[in-house]
Amino acid sequence: MPTPSTAPKLTLHPLGFPWPTQDPFLFCVHHDDRYPTGNGQYGPAASLAGRQIGSDFSYRDGWSMYHGQSVPGFPAHPHRGFETVTLVRTGRIDHADSMGAAARYGDGDVQWLTAGRGIQHSEMFPLLSTTAPNPLDLFQIWLNLPARSKFAAPHFTMLWAEAIPRRVETDSAGRRSELLCVAGAPADMVPPPSPPPDSWASVADADVAIWTLKLDAGARLTLPAARGGAATKRRLYYFLGNGLRIADQPVPGHAATDVPADQPVEIVNSGSEPAELLMLQGRPIGEPVAQYGPFVMNTEAEIRQAFMDYQRTQFGGWQWPDSAPVHGSDPTRFAHRPGGQTEQPPA
Repeated sequence: MPTPSTAPKLTLHPLGFPWPTQDPFLFCVHHDDRYPTGNGQYGPAASLAGRQIGSDFSYRDGWSMYHGQSVPGFPAHPHRGFETVTLVRTGRIDHADSMGAAARYGDGDVQWLTAGRGIQHSEMFPLLSTTAPNPLDLFQIWLNLPARSKFAAPHFTMLWAEAIPRRVETDSAGRRSELLCVAGAPADMVPPPSPPPDSWASVADADVAIWTLKLDAGARLTLPAARGGAATKRRLYYFLGNGLRIADQPVPGHAATDVPADQPVEIVNSGSEPAELLMLQGRPIGEPVAQYGPFVMNTEAEIRQAFMDYQRTQFGGWQWPDSAPVHGSDPTRFAHRPGGQTEQPPA
């Protein structure tokens, strides 16, 4: 246990919408929507009166429509210059993009999409069950690309839940802790599937890690030191639970906490309920960031160019019959890759 003089200094940030991030991450949001039963057309069997349809982030009755008109989600929109990492904890997402890729994924799956020089995609949340609620719980994380990769070819990657490593430990009192590694596993764990080839996470010394942590009441878990040492930035997002200690210091409520990456850090669930955290870690890219909505470049001139390029090329166009495609009523997870190859989760 560290003494007061040796305990690392913790920097805390309140959790808002979106959550606060640091280089190399640009954006992080937790969508936790308690959707009702579906209406048979993939939308909610509930009145939409009082919502600002087209831009509904109200969380009214525990859920939002976001930019969806009749089905919740995010119809076709462009990106350039970064990556989206979408971890679906519960529920299903339907993906479609301007490369011709499509997917239905969820319940632990991760989609990692390199926008690079430009892509359009849609992310819809079809309510498949007409007899039971349709909860959806996901993180979406934006990871920046260095200047040399901002015009890389777009790349679609699926990380199926069955292939994402996790470690569960149980102490003598039966209290469980779980570490799940989407990227950057500790040295003593099986590594996760590779990130896209042009990702900052594919750079050996970038030290990118994306982990989720779950601790029973009274359980403890020690994060190992990062490979990159003090050059790596590590932030913990404590979003569920009613008591937590990090490096033997209490965390006063749900918050993002910066912890040193060059030393092990112990996390203790001091509350009476399970605790959950997300960890984002990486060596900063350290380049200027110019951002306007869905475009993230290094200069304002590059942002202007992105708008002109999108107006001219539509980043490959949109081959789908509408801006918010849904992939039918079968809940089976799948991915259709650009070029026509079909992929399903490993058995």
